[in-house]
Amino acid sequence: MTQIQITSAFDSGNIEVLSIDGTEARLAVRHDHQSEFYQWFHFRVAGAKGQDLTLRITDLGKSAYPLGWPAYKARVSEDRQFWGLAETSYDATVEGGTLTIRYRPEGDLAWFAYFAPYSLERHDDLIADVVAAAPGVSHRMLGTTLDGRAIDCLEMGEGPTQVWLYARQHPGESMAEWWMEGALDVLADPANSVGRELRRRCSFHVVPNANPDGSFRGHLRTNAAGVNLNREWAEPTPERSPEVLAIRNAMDATGVDFAMDVHGDEAIPAVFLAGFHGIPSHKDTQQAGYDRYAELLDRRTPDFQRKLGYPEARAGAANLTMSTNQLAERFGAVSMTLEMPFKDNDDAPDAAQAWSPERSAQLGRDCMATLLEWLVGYEN
Repeated sequence: MTQIQITSAFDSGNIEVLSIDGTEARLAVRHDHQSEFYQWFHFRVAGAKGQDLTLRITDLGKSAYPLGWPAYKARVSEDRQFWGLAETSYDATVEGGTLTIRYRPEGDLAWFAYFAPYSLERHDDLIADVVAAAPGVSHRMLGTTLDGRAIDCLEMGEGPTQVWLYARQHPGESMAEWWMEGALDVLADPANSVGRELRRRCSFHVVPNANPDGSFRGHLRTNAAGVNLNREWAEPTPERSPEVLAIRNAMDATGVDFAMDVHGDEAIPAVFLAGFHGIPSHKDTQQAGYDRYAELLDRRTPDFQRKLGYPEARAGAANLTMSTNQLAERFGAVSMTLEMPFKDNDDAPDAAQAWSPERSAQLGRDCMATLLEWLVGYEN
């Protein structure tokens, strides 16, 4: 009988093997280090060429977002380039909530993940390629993480409007860095007319991965200390959240006029924005800027919608430990959180990939084109 082999000892890997019987396995997701959060998985199966795999991931009813499992499809790749969908089902009544993945590999190896991973190697390639190939782009290391990794920032443009784009505060939300590739396709391309005009009007500060430690460790939501970075923006410290401290200090030096914090949502099958309702200094003009950006993005791409999303905070009740609220309050910025789905986009489903790296990157391009239209409207 064939006995498959399963490992996750690699960049962003996460799985615990409970048992293997031939081509069937019982698995569990490891918690983020020093944290109760768990949801992200990424592992490799060897030795099942042409055979039917049955992989059961157990105890998911207590995961960070149990509503993320119904109607979810696991991602699978045999070349680590194209990520498709495996047959997936969820039963909340079995072994504390069990996700069952079925797949027949064509080759000797298959990789499975919660979403298409974005490795630190690819991150380093992205930083190097943009700096080397794009004139007028500079690199700044804003600081280091608890594990000693660099917090990379790409800077470009000479305009007066200070724009900050940052992603992967929650490292398991890897679609956020795929979005960054699309945004940088526009911003760093000297032949792109939208990028050229944006660079003329704005100074950009782009942090493609705000949590490289959590990304490498295979965390869903936290850094090396088990800290949720998007609850640290009011009082970041070197001991708990050096990533946020470094980024916020850099923002204090430049100021912030427009900011987008890029994320993924486990449960909601749609792309949406979350704003800064409820901050103490909330201004009608500031809110109008946010509303207008959402309206323009809705008009530009069918992948975005404004019906589904998070509840709005009551007046004065905004959580200022979250970056979008902190930046709106601290700088008077038009700031927003962009959320993409781990599931499919129900308004435009894709049976082959669901929400994908390719669609994430395209949304990044659309967001940059929307930003230019937004800026032109303000000047007019």
